[in-house]
Amino acid sequence: QVQLVESGGGLVQAGGSLRLSCAASGSIGSISTMGWHRQAPGKQRELVATIPSGSTTNYADSVKSRFTISRDNAKNTVYLQMNSLKPEDTAVYYCNARIRKRFETRFDDYWGQGTQVTVSS
Repeated sequence: QVQLVESGGGLVQAGGSLRLSCAASGSIGSISTMGWHRQAPGKQRELVATIPSGSTTNYADSVKSRFTISRDNAKNTVYLQMNSLKPEDTAVYYCNARIRKRFETRFDDYWGQGTQVTVSS
């Protein structure tokens, strides 16, 4: 079994910072792309940032220059450093990873349970 567990959400004032973490555990063979998505009330889930197994990163236009995604492959963990937070960043943040389980050949998508981020004005 494979699990993704997020942490680091909470309540912060506009202009503040938060750091989200997401650790993958279980019978993991390898991990390719990891990323973060978010879903605000009444809206569809949207991509925030992704980081492949290399160093190239991808960001939604709305978070560029404010958010930074990184990963620690030794710990199977992805991070999202969020700076200059705005009320419109309020959402449930979900991590996602494409993982090949040990002794298997295909990659599947796994999701965390979500962590709430609330930015007050």
